[in-house]
Amino acid sequence: MLLLRCPLLLLLLLLPDSRPQKLPTRDEELFQMQIRDKAFFHDSSVIPDGAEISSYLFRDTPKRYFFVVEEDNTPLAVTVTPCDAPLEWKLSVQELPEESSGEGSGDPEPLEQQKQQITNEEGTELFSYKGNDVEYFVSSSSPSGLYQLDLLSTEKDTHFKVYATTTPESDQPYPELPYDPRIDVTSLGRTTVTLAWKPSPTASLLRQPIQYCIVINKEHNFKSLCAVEAKLSSDDAFMMAPKPGLDFSPFDFAHFGFPADSNSGKERGFLKSSKFGRQMSPKPRVDLQRVCIGNKNIFTVSDLKPDTQYYFDMFAVNTNTNMSTAYVGTFARTKEEAKQKTVELKDGKVTDVFIKRKGAKFLRFAPVSSHQKVTFSVHSCLDAVQIQVRRDGKLLLSQSVEGVRQFQLRGKAKAKYLIRLKGSKKGASMLKILATSRPNKQSFPSLPEDTRIKAFDKLRTCSSVTVAWLGTQERNKFCIYKREVDDNYNEEQKKREQNQCLGPDTRKKSEKVLCKYFHSQNIQKAVTTETIRGLQPGKSYLLDVYVIGHGGHSVKYQSKLVKTRKFC
Repeated sequence: MLLLRCPLLLLLLLLPDSRPQKLPTRDEELFQMQIRDKAFFHDSSVIPDGAEISSYLFRDTPKRYFFVVEEDNTPLAVTVTPCDAPLEWKLSVQELPEESSGEGSGDPEPLEQQKQQITNEEGTELFSYKGNDVEYFVSSSSPSGLYQLDLLSTEKDTHFKVYATTTPESDQPYPELPYDPRIDVTSLGRTTVTLAWKPSPTASLLRQPIQYCIVINKEHNFKSLCAVEAKLSSDDAFMMAPKPGLDFSPFDFAHFGFPADSNSGKERGFLKSSKFGRQMSPKPRVDLQRVCIGNKNIFTVSDLKPDTQYYFDMFAVNTNTNMSTAYVGTFARTKEEAKQKTVELKDGKVTDVFIKRKGAKFLRFAPVSSHQKVTFSVHSCLDAVQIQVRRDGKLLLSQSVEGVRQFQLRGKAKAKYLIRLKGSKKGASMLKILATSRPNKQSFPSLPEDTRIKAFDKLRTCSSVTVAWLGTQERNKFCIYKREVDDNYNEEQKKREQNQCLGPDTRKKSEKVLCKYFHSQNIQKAVTTETIRGLQPGKSYLLDVYVIGHGGHSVKYQSKLVKTRKFC
């Protein structure tokens, strides 16, 4: 534990612009206090022994860190973790002045001479690396001296992490990988992928607390959890780094791309109102998900999209040190959706369609002869459905349909139409559809915009109710039915019975009130009223009106719940 136990004077010479600070030691009680105090090493060029530091690099602006090893044959390990950009870094060592190493004797040299002696020497390069991998320098026997770690990012502003220790055998802050560090894809479905991996020896042999975190995205694999955190933070109100030379607060650096904790919202709120007026850079959201699953070593990722390639990364995290090691990432493509059978529509014939919840159905219409126009009539029995119509691959129509809708499209010789119907998210969907190239062929009756039944409260008696509903300019047949219901019958029950495609043929004969024909050339006067008699006092009734078209197809208006007076 000899890293950094050097004379205070030596490092002060290297940091002429720094304010004096107490240097870290490996006195365990003091050391633990120091690494808990994040401000202790903030914006410092000193690397503490046995603690990971996080920092930031401006593009093309090198940064240098120092530490001192006082005795020869000292074990040494240095780990550099690039986050969101490749780094160039170099580790070198130069001898300490005799007075600084503690091995010399006599009067110390003047301050200027010591400073000149340290900074002018080039030093011996021990290791260098260029890339975005987590890279290590490990030596079981390092010479004493002043060690320099030089870092440079030529691609963009970025952040990184550095860890150095003189006791690598006992520290082991990073979880160890198993002999086979790959992630296996054990099961593959249309929306799910099951992953399995071998446990970290740090958990199974050393009994240290390890949890596994899975990262799923569509772009690429990540080489460190630091890179994942940087990506997540850059998409969540990432702050633009101030340019060198501009006035900025050291507080800003605590938020450059590092993961947010539970009170991160408050901290970001503080930044927005900061006197430094830091700008927020709008970033496009990426489809990236991180899930920590404890110490399990098998996991099924669900809610994926069919026929889509995903990248999966696994990180073992030591919950004592909060430091992580990456398994070898993998990727997989989910299976395609089962190919739908396409239903052929016959010209002028109504087809019943059932669609599962969130499902879809495909229909094909190919008119036999040449045609100027084609008409699609859709009757949604329950909730709204989505309809798309393509002619020879070109999208002509995309609409939401509730109730009865009719669409007339321009025809084309020998054209083929593909219809895609998408169901509701609430539940299964039912509908009827008719396609025709004959403009006068219309099976569905025309409907007014408002299909409610209105009851007149002042005209209620103990044995009758009076209701009204709207018609259209087209002469249609209207049939009204009644059914006695319990007093606790509510809107939710009524909604479950609102299948508009069920016609009068499904009703009991005793429930029929009457049928009549009605229309009006003046759409403003297309209103009809009817008084329903023979009811019981104080009873509730459900009223239904059916409109029946020329082709025999019926559509039900919205049901109306009425109640007769109890006392008259």
